[in-house]
Amino acid sequence: MRVFAKNKILSLVAAGTLLFAGVAQAQDKATSLDQLLQLMKDSKVSESKEHQQREAEFIREKAQRASLLANAEKSRAQEEARSAELEATYEKQDLQIKALRAQLDERMGSLKELFGHLKTASGDLQANLKNSLVSLQYPGRSDFATELSKKMDSETSLPTIEEIERLIYEIQRETVEAGKIVSFNAKVAYGDGQQAEQRVVRIGNYGVVSDGKYLFFSPGSDTLSVPRLQPAGLPNPSALENATSGFTQVGVDPTLPLGGEIMQIMVARPDLNERMEQGGLVGYIIIYGLGGVGLILIVWRFFSLTVIGNKVSKQLKASRASSDNPLGRVLKVAEDNPEIDVESLELKLEEAVLKERPAIEGGLNMIKIISMVAPLMGLLGTVTGMIQTFQAITDFGAGDPKLMAGGISTALVTTVQGLVVAIPTVFMHTILSGKAKRIVHVLEEQSAGIIAEKAESK
Repeated sequence: MRVFAKNKILSLVAAGTLLFAGVAQAQDKATSLDQLLQLMKDSKVSESKEHQQREAEFIREKAQRASLLANAEKSRAQEEARSAELEATYEKQDLQIKALRAQLDERMGSLKELFGHLKTASGDLQANLKNSLVSLQYPGRSDFATELSKKMDSETSLPTIEEIERLIYEIQRETVEAGKIVSFNAKVAYGDGQQAEQRVVRIGNYGVVSDGKYLFFSPGSDTLSVPRLQPAGLPNPSALENATSGFTQVGVDPTLPLGGEIMQIMVARPDLNERMEQGGLVGYIIIYGLGGVGLILIVWRFFSLTVIGNKVSKQLKASRASSDNPLGRVLKVAEDNPEIDVESLELKLEEAVLKERPAIEGGLNMIKIISMVAPLMGLLGTVTGMIQTFQAITDFGAGDPKLMAGGISTALVTTVQGLVVAIPTVFMHTILSGKAKRIVHVLEEQSAGIIAEKAESK
C-alpha cells in the first residue's frame, strides 16, 4: 500500500508539473482567461491524439514481433525434424558402406595386398616422373601416372590390366633411361625471355647440355633454361656433344631433377671481377692505388738494379774505370788521387760509396711501406664491412644465415686484396734489397781493396 501511495503521489506531482508547464506556456500566448482555457483544452486534445498514435504503433510492433517469433519457432521445428531425418539416413548409409566394404574386402582377397603395392608404386612414379629429365624426351608420362594414382586412391574404380602393365613398363624405362646419354629436341629458354627448340644432350637424369652450355631444369616444366653464367671449374660440354664413343669428362648435378641447387650455387658464386667490386672504395685503393704504385716501383727498380749490376760486373773485369757505373765512379776517385795518403783516400772512397747508395737503394723503402700498408688497408675495409654487417643484423635481424655469411664474406674481401698486394710486394722487396746489397757490397769490397793496396805500397 505504501508503494502504491508513493507511486500515486509521484504521478500526481509529474502531472502537476506538466500542467504547470502547460499553463505557463499558455500564459505566454494567451491575453485573457478565456483564451487561456481554450489553449489548455486544445493542448489536452492534441496530447490525447498523440498518445493514441503511440499506443497503436506499439500494438502493431507487438503483433509483428509475435509473427516473427512464430515463424522462427516453426523453422526451428522443421530443421529439427530435418536433422533427425538426416541422422537416420546417415546411420543407414553408414551401415550400407560398411557392408559394401566388407563385401569388397571379401571379393578382393589376396588382391588387396597387390593393389596396396600398386598404389604405392603409382604414387612414387608420379613424383619421379614430375621431376624427371626423361619426361622431356617422352612427354605425357606424368599425366598417365597422375590419372593412375587418382584411380588407385578411388574406391569405386580399379586399374585395368593394360594400366598395370604400363606402370611396370614406365618404372623400368625410367631406370634404364637414367643410365643413358641421348640427344633429342627440346625447348630452351634464354635470359631475354626468348624460347627456341634445339638439340640437347641428356646425361642420364642428372645433366643437360646444348651448344656448349650447361642447362637448368625446372621440375614439372617442359622447358630448359640457360643460366646467366656457366658454372666455373666444370669441363666444356662441347666435347660430349661431339663425341661418338669412349669416355668424355663432363659435369653432372645430382640435384638437377630437384632444381639443380649445386649448379645454382656454382653459378651464383662471384667471379674475380665481382670479387673486386665487393671490396668497394678501399679495395680499389688497395689494388689500383697501392698495388699499381708498388708494381711500377718494382719494375723500375728491378730493371735499374739489373742494369747497374751488369755494368758493375763488366767493370770488375775491365782494366780502366768507367764513369757509367757506380763501381767505375768509385774507382775513378782512387785513380784521380794517386798521391793522397791512406786516411784521406779512405774518406774519399767512403764518401763516393755513400753518394752511390741512394741511387742503388732508391725506392726500396717505398716498396717496403706499401707491403706494410696494404694489409692494414685491407683490415680497415674488413672492419668497416663488419660494422655495416652487424648494423644490418641489428636493423633486420639474423633470421637468414646466408645473408649474414654473405656480408661477412664481402667484408673479408678487402683483407684478401691487401694480402694479395702485400705478399708479392714483400717477396719482391726481399729480392730487390738483395740485389742492392750485393752491388753496395761490391763497392765497399773494392774500396777496402784499394785502401789495403795503398797501405801496403807504403
